[in-house]
Amino acid sequence: MRHDFYAYMDRMKYIKRWQLMRSTREENIMEHSQSVALLSHALVTIHNDVFGGKADVLKTVLYAMYHETSEVLTGDLPTPIKYYNNSIHGAYKELEKSACEKMAGMLPEEMQKGIAPFVLADESSVEYRLVKAADRLAAYIKCAEELRSGNSEFIKAKKSIEEDLHARNMPEVEYFFEHFVPSFELSLDELEGF
Repeated sequence: MRHDFYAYMDRMKYIKRWQLMRSTREENIMEHSQSVALLSHALVTIHNDVFGGKADVLKTVLYAMYHETSEVLTGDLPTPIKYYNNSIHGAYKELEKSACEKMAGMLPEEMQKGIAPFVLADESSVEYRLVKAADRLAAYIKCAEELRSGNSEFIKAKKSIEEDLHARNMPEVEYFFEHFVPSFELSLDELEGF
């Protein structure tokens, strides 16, 4: 029997982000998901090793890896539309949930137990909260990259994303800003390499 889950997931590379913005470099949801997984791993490590938390590292990283799964069916709805009002946002959340359920259903039954819980993340968990912060950090870093390339299109987005990140009152995010964000403002020659 044929199962289409991974063929759909592979199509993440065709779904572009930042569709309403002029970008110096396009970004797709596959590379974005890898970035969010990397940042989620950083945040969960900070949460556990710096602040004494007990979050599940594997769950956090897998939530991040699958956090855009719904978009292989829905596409990437631009943020200003997604959050235009509560009615649209609520309807879109339901659409995302339905798309994730449909995607999980594309797995062989014997694999669903091992994968579906990460596709259908527990939104009340600390792990999910860390992934959502990492998702915003990835967007912030994209804005910084665009501004470093001279693209002023991202000035307002960077400012509003930074305000959102600080408003979360997450020590993990503040630690990341203090220790890692300044490096994203540097060129390759300015980074301390070898």
